Amino acid sequence: MNTTPKDSATAGADIADWRPEDPAFWESTGKKVAYRNLWLSVPALLCGFAVWGMWGIITVQMLNLGFPFTQAELFTLTAIAGISGATMRIPASFLIRLAGGRNTIFLTTAMLLAPAIGTGMALQHKDWPLWAFQLMALWSGVGGGNFASSMSNISTFFPKRLQGTALGLNAGLGNFGVTTMQIVIPLVMTVGLFGSFGGEPMTLMKDSGWIFGKIVAGTPTWIQNAGFAWVLSLVPLAALCWWGMNNLKTVSGETGPPLVAFAKITYLYTLAFVPAIFMLYLYLPKPTGLGLISMWVAIPLDIACALLVMRLAAFGAMKENVAKQFLIFRDKHTWSLTALYIVTFGSFIGFSMALPLAITVIFGYQHLPDAAGVMGHSLKNPNAPSALTYAWMGPFIGAAVRPVGGWISDKVGGSIVTQWISAAMVLASTAVGYVMMQAYQSATPEQYFLPFMGLFIVLFTASGIGNGSTFRTIGVIFDRQQAGPVLGWTSAVAAYGAFIAPVVIGAQIKAATPQYAMYGFAVFYAVCLVLNWWFYLRAKAYVNNP
Repeated sequence: MNTTPKDSATAGADIADWRPEDPAFWESTGKKVAYRNLWLSVPALLCGFAVWGMWGIITVQMLNLGFPFTQAELFTLTAIAGISGATMRIPASFLIRLAGGRNTIFLTTAMLLAPAIGTGMALQHKDWPLWAFQLMALWSGVGGGNFASSMSNISTFFPKRLQGTALGLNAGLGNFGVTTMQIVIPLVMTVGLFGSFGGEPMTLMKDSGWIFGKIVAGTPTWIQNAGFAWVLSLVPLAALCWWGMNNLKTVSGETGPPLVAFAKITYLYTLAFVPAIFMLYLYLPKPTGLGLISMWVAIPLDIACALLVMRLAAFGAMKENVAKQFLIFRDKHTWSLTALYIVTFGSFIGFSMALPLAITVIFGYQHLPDAAGVMGHSLKNPNAPSALTYAWMGPFIGAAVRPVGGWISDKVGGSIVTQWISAAMVLASTAVGYVMMQAYQSATPEQYFLPFMGLFIVLFTASGIGNGSTFRTIGVIFDRQQAGPVLGWTSAVAAYGAFIAPVVIGAQIKAATPQYAMYGFAVFYAVCLVLNWWFYLRAKAYVNNP
């Protein structure tokens, strides 16, 4: 029996013979190579999530440092990063077959250096215009796109019987990038990490915090380290990916010299920016954009434009792959599972982006009526909890329970687990909306913080479990050839939650009705609960509890 020659399976090599379903091959060669690629993929994906999500923390500190932007303008930065990352996932699903796994993971990891360094430079200048920070937020979307290519790559290395384990580890541990970012950024902003090369500190105008407590106003703060710090991990990590990962020729064929592969990746990622920038220009208010369309028009327009650009600009082998990808849209389960994945991952990433600034705005001020009886929200609350101390908890728990959701779903069925968590999210979202209303009408909002955080932890826990259950359902309903494209599509659409949640919550806070945002989410969860029952749990369901 042929086996892969030893030198072709070493770190950094292109592998022409890959048979993970062959037990002898897997034990002798495949297992070592597959797990080496997995353990390099995990930290790369973690850094991608961290760079993508960092604006949720950065905007809080910009508010604390007195950057001259309104709360609504700061919410747009997290929203822009969200929609950019979601759009990038559409072309990212093609990258492995076009350019190879090693080439793709190396370059997309190295690409994170640009938004990390650029953000660090911009944050040293309070007087820079809003569009400069919006550009950096847009660029950070590269990190969000990396999920689709990372998952597609790892799935090619493992046999079917280990797909759930491998993808669960890659996605679950990669999602810890959100928590890692929320812990690391507040910490590195407290020290002059790079000495004179890192720029001068700014002085906190309002109390801030980190996981161990409050940081008082007047403390020197190196907010630029929120971007610069990732250089310390990205440079060695990109090098390790280059020297330690592999391209599978059985998946991507002959990708050509590395520079050719890099050109393909850069081309596709550049295409993704076109519809995102166009949509944001139509959506964002003046002077940045035209302010012509609402968010609910902007998102479908962005998705449609991204698909159209991919269809028209495809060439060579990419054209065939795009045609195969588009076949999934003929299957009704693609659309039902897209909605269900929005409930789970869309909620996870959306709340991760919006929660830090929501804590700061709702609980950071005393809400008192003026002489005319009009409620004011500008008096600083001396007992305010710090968002940077607590915001990491929800994403941490959501990421930690994702493998648990998959394991439970293997035992009882994916759709029944999705039904349970959807019901829990309806109740928790309604309850947290009521608590937010009470806090936003109180002179002592901190008294509502404990139930607020407890209910959000319920939402994160349910969404994390649902990530695992929905992923299992996709794997059962679709064959191996279709499951990858469906996963890429659903993850791309669900990632728009990172855009929707900050915009909706920010708009409702501005309107002094934050509860309406959560009530709206509860209605959506209830609709999807019915959808899940109709497709997968009723007596004559299309597929019975997959």
